[in-house]
Amino acid sequence: MLLPLRNVFTKSLICHRAFSASQQNFNSGKKGLVLGIYEKEDAPTLTKAGVAFDNLVSGKLKEMLTLSGPPLKKGKSRSLYGLHQDYSTVVVVGLGKETAGVSDLEQWNENKENIRTAISVGCRQVQDLEIPCVEVDPCEDAQSAAEGAVLGLFEYNELKKKKKTVVQAQLHGRSDNEAWHKGVLYAEGQNLARYLMETPANRLTPTMFAELIEERLSAVQVNSNAKVHIRPRSWIEEQDMGAFLSVAKGSDEPPVFLEIHYSGSASATDNPLVLVGKGVTFDSGGISLKPSSGMDAMRGDMGGAATICSAIVTAAALKLPLNIIGLAPLCENMPNGRANKPGDVVRAKNGKTIQIDNTDAEGRLLLADALCYAHTFNSRAIVNAATLTGAMDVALGSAATGVFTNSTWLWNHLHEASIVTGDRVWRMPLFEHYSKQVTESQLADLNNVGKYSRSGGACTAAAFLKEFVTVPHWAHLDIAGVMSNKDEVPYLRKGMAGRPTRSLVEFATRLSEESQKL
Repeated sequence: MLLPLRNVFTKSLICHRAFSASQQNFNSGKKGLVLGIYEKEDAPTLTKAGVAFDNLVSGKLKEMLTLSGPPLKKGKSRSLYGLHQDYSTVVVVGLGKETAGVSDLEQWNENKENIRTAISVGCRQVQDLEIPCVEVDPCEDAQSAAEGAVLGLFEYNELKKKKKTVVQAQLHGRSDNEAWHKGVLYAEGQNLARYLMETPANRLTPTMFAELIEERLSAVQVNSNAKVHIRPRSWIEEQDMGAFLSVAKGSDEPPVFLEIHYSGSASATDNPLVLVGKGVTFDSGGISLKPSSGMDAMRGDMGGAATICSAIVTAAALKLPLNIIGLAPLCENMPNGRANKPGDVVRAKNGKTIQIDNTDAEGRLLLADALCYAHTFNSRAIVNAATLTGAMDVALGSAATGVFTNSTWLWNHLHEASIVTGDRVWRMPLFEHYSKQVTESQLADLNNVGKYSRSGGACTAAAFLKEFVTVPHWAHLDIAGVMSNKDEVPYLRKGMAGRPTRSLVEFATRLSEESQKL
């Protein structure tokens, strides 16, 4: 089954990849054009590309906009026809105020978010008209425009007979090609995570997940600077990863420990950034069975592994001058006769014993062993991501990823990256108050849910992970609240969100730039 899955995914990437003007020639009249327009009190203002196009058509663009209705509000669109022989339709989209910038209240760059939203709206309008190609206004920020186009057009429909028109997006004009290409890679990275999270669990087992990532890395890296190790159960046993194995034994699917080494730095001695991701390819809850309603979404419980692996694939495509190690413990959490039982005690890689009072709190067991293994590398920082707790969703919803960290330096970098990407993070507490709740256990050194399971669940889960961390720069990203999208992020369709892949990529990019300055 793996080969067809690979072929489908490769086809998906090709369909959604954007091409520059020099890369693709389109037939006249067979493409659309998306142009932006800013809100102003006196009169709406076209972007530079819009002004140039209006001059090309002798002022007809402004004239038709005036005649067709009131000024466009932010995120709204209007389709115009017959303006130019090369374009069967021109979609004008509202960008909001030209003066928008970083908002202290919203904690993101509003201008970039407005561009992503508007461009995605315009590209989908072209897609609805079944036009196969679209040129996109850079809106003075080609990277954000590319992200809006590529993210907005993505949809997981590989298993449906009826599919939407595949639209190829390209930059309008010949400027900002480098920024456009960067935006395409950022968005394709998130789309890879969305694809992995959306794929049904029977079509993406732990082994299939690892092999697909290996294939994607081999496709993007040129100089063999990325190595992938797919570690089998025997290796996991040799590493004494008793906590991870205790979860995996409940399924007939064999566990895999995926280890990726991307060597982008010219100096092999540069300390690596270590990314760790929870990889539960399906989570039934185990013996502590989840409610059947909504359990299908638990195919996305490997979101941590999907985002960190996709971030590394993107870093390789960008050729970032940074060393990155990715670690993803992959398994299913199922309730067979060998599965963990409430009250069982298991031993983690560092020798600490763990009392399992809830088998649905399995992600922290995988991460405990993976974090111990992460300490074998002389890391610059360790960042783990996991769809860890429903409590995180209760706390922040889909507005932001919760970040628990012992390092202000690391927090600042993650926070600054998220302001640029619009995929926000929010710092959460790592108080000793929560540590006491997981270290007081009747039968073992630690309890996997703590004394007060209903109170501060995301915080006690983070406190549990902290018991397996000794490095000075560590961050835990609880991404349970941002796992899926309904309509909260307007440039993502309904489904698995692949968040916060772009923030991880931007974080790695900034870290690489910091290294270059040293």
